[in-house]
Amino acid sequence: MRYRATVEYDGTHFAGFQSQAGRKRTVQGELETALAQLSDGTRRRVDGAGRTDAGVHASGQVIAFTWTGRLAGERLAVAINGLLPPDVAIGDLRQVPIGFHPRHAARYREYRYTVWNGPRSPLRERTALGVRVPLDTDAMARAGSAFEGRHDFSAFGSTDRQPVRTVYSVRVRRTGPLVTIDVRAESFLRGMVRRMVAVLLEVGRGKLEETAVAAALAAERPALHGAKAPAKGLCLRRVAIGRPSRRTDGESKSDDEREDLLGPRG
Repeated sequence: MRYRATVEYDGTHFAGFQSQAGRKRTVQGELETALAQLSDGTRRRVDGAGRTDAGVHASGQVIAFTWTGRLAGERLAVAINGLLPPDVAIGDLRQVPIGFHPRHAARYREYRYTVWNGPRSPLRERTALGVRVPLDTDAMARAGSAFEGRHDFSAFGSTDRQPVRTVYSVRVRRTGPLVTIDVRAESFLRGMVRRMVAVLLEVGRGKLEETAVAAALAAERPALHGAKAPAKGLCLRRVAIGRPSRRTDGESKSDDEREDLLGPRG
């Protein structure tokens, strides 16, 4: 059987999602180790929808794996969680077609970058960037709109043979001292969101004009010399799987109403 599940993890002590050579601790490695313990040591590959970097968190990562063991459904989910360390857990386990791969099935991915724009707070700043100077979030929101659409993001990501990406939305919001930057796109270059956030923060601090974003997109050199916001503030919040369903009147359903069309729950 092929299963998919959502995964939540605190990325603080992980070297990223994807397994790496050597003894570096990864989310994929922990998941595969847990599955091996449930299947007499047989290693089973876990595929992810996104390869988050070291220190990046997730509340809505999506994984898939092929399973031939006796446990199934909820009992399998409970058994896996019982073997995982405290900083990673699976949820919403369900059966999917054998050929399912979350990276190929994803319609879009949404990341959230969190900023604590208030007094020093050790607890909040474990998963948020602390910024003490006031931020002009209205200016950040206006500047962020320049990212929306289909662009060559070479200035905001690692070298890639296909640097053109489609960003569906960039939303900057403030609730008291809490500032969130949500970026939704079909796919991302490595380090892209953190580089985007670094530029928006400079706009918020008043060190860059709002027009700097559009200028940086058009430039061939890395924006802010390749500066990235710290990983701890970034979280893979959602991976939308499958095609959007349609209303009978021809209008697309809203994001919260869409179905992922993946078959029965496990």
